[in-house]
Amino acid sequence: MRRFGKGWGGSVTLTFCLILVWSLAPKAVTAKEPYKVGAVFAVTGGASILGEPEKRTAEMLAEEINKKGGIDGHKLELVLYDDESDETKCRTRVTRLIKTDKVPVIIGPSTSGNTMAVIAVCDESKVPLISCASSIKIVTPVSERKWIFKVAPSDSHSVERIYEFLLKKGIKKVAIMTVSDGYGSSGREELLRVAPNVGIEVVADERYGPKDTDLTAQLTRIRGTGAQAVINWSVGPTQILAVKNWKELGMTAMTFVQSHGFASKKNIELAGGAAEGVFCPLGRVNIPDLLPATDPQKKVIMAYNEAYQGRFKEPLSAFGGHAWDALQLAVEALAAVGPDPAKIRDYLENRKNFVGQGGVFNFSPADHCGLTKDSFEMVVVKNGTWALAQ
Repeated sequence: MRRFGKGWGGSVTLTFCLILVWSLAPKAVTAKEPYKVGAVFAVTGGASILGEPEKRTAEMLAEEINKKGGIDGHKLELVLYDDESDETKCRTRVTRLIKTDKVPVIIGPSTSGNTMAVIAVCDESKVPLISCASSIKIVTPVSERKWIFKVAPSDSHSVERIYEFLLKKGIKKVAIMTVSDGYGSSGREELLRVAPNVGIEVVADERYGPKDTDLTAQLTRIRGTGAQAVINWSVGPTQILAVKNWKELGMTAMTFVQSHGFASKKNIELAGGAAEGVFCPLGRVNIPDLLPATDPQKKVIMAYNEAYQGRFKEPLSAFGGHAWDALQLAVEALAAVGPDPAKIRDYLENRKNFVGQGGVFNFSPADHCGLTKDSFEMVVVKNGTWALAQ
């Protein structure tokens, strides 16, 4: 019989022990791949009053999500670019997000014009986009916007809410002033389209450029038309200019209404007192302290308000709220179906009763916005802040 020496036997014992220890030791956990969300906002440039709070909100929310463990154990990787309020640069950034960064979903852009400029890019690449802009054209016709969604209420909703309010005040003759960019052009179309349907007469239709520095000529022409109210439709510096010129011309007996693009307290500050008495439709995210406890949005708005003001020391704006809604929807979809663009698109299209900053959303194959005019409250600038309009 062949015998083995002690050395060999000791070696077997050692090997066996090492195998046993390895088998009983905790296994290293393989890290899950991050889930990417692309974002493009107008952080600088003419529309920075929209894009800056959007960027801040998205980054803050991404940090909160990752502190809580990410998305089902996957770290949320927010790939964010500044389009500098420029359509061409926006298209370049979105293309980079899709082709280079390989994101399965994109939130933004901030403006209607920039969103319209990238629709074809997302459609051809079959990557869903959740826009933070308002033009109804962004999501209509739905048959041509399969991959496009948005979280800002449509300009048509804003127009309907404004006209409803003016009619209750006995105002039927209005003058409109609109900026000649994507936002203003879409708003103008809706102001003119809806007016005859509800009994409003548009007695003046003035336009101006996004870089104009004086609107007194347009307002002077309006003064002689018999208009009972002026409705201005723009974002950025021109909306401040319009209200200042209205005040300087002594036209305060004529009701002044801004679009929902006025939805930031910074605009009140920039107007330097000229905005006192100005009306506009706002999402409830702008007025958390004015909401009743029974409002379905109250809880999420107050939580966002506390986190945002605590970090940035500035009031909420509807624009930051749009980024909150867009990113939350993207994260929900990733948690439900993973980073598959087609499945994300299908999830968004069928999402019901999503309680967000901009309203309670009910998306469908026929509606890629999911809101109505009731997502707006009419407010007035009173003592340098918002108050509910009577």
